[in-house]
Amino acid sequence: MEIWDIWYPDAASQGLLFARAQLEAAETVIVHAAPANLRVEIRSEAGRRVLVADGLKLEGERFPMTRLRRNGDAMTREDGWPGEGDIGRPVILPGGEVGILKAWWNAEDGSEWRWSVEFYNHV
Repeated sequence: MEIWDIWYPDAASQGLLFARAQLEAAETVIVHAAPANLRVEIRSEAGRRVLVADGLKLEGERFPMTRLRRNGDAMTREDGWPGEGDIGRPVILPGGEVGILKAWWNAEDGSEWRWSVEFYNHV
């Protein structure tokens, strides 16, 4: 398990926490309604820092979904519509709830979309 802290660094004096999520280690996650600029800090379950990525800025058109991809010690941001390859990926919602993307559809002009996310918890 890992802890993903996703910050909006442009807000307040020290930034605002957008989401804190606990999930299985993943190379790619989708973030819903991500701010235009992100700082991501990933820690192991024991608290060891695994990755820090700063200045992950929106480039181009805003979309409701943002893909964050890990590549070693680096991370990239890609804003856009999910595709077939994203089905089964974790989705982090504002606040930190994590679900699994089960289905996605969007109109070609982006005027509407429909998605299904599954949430599961076991304590």
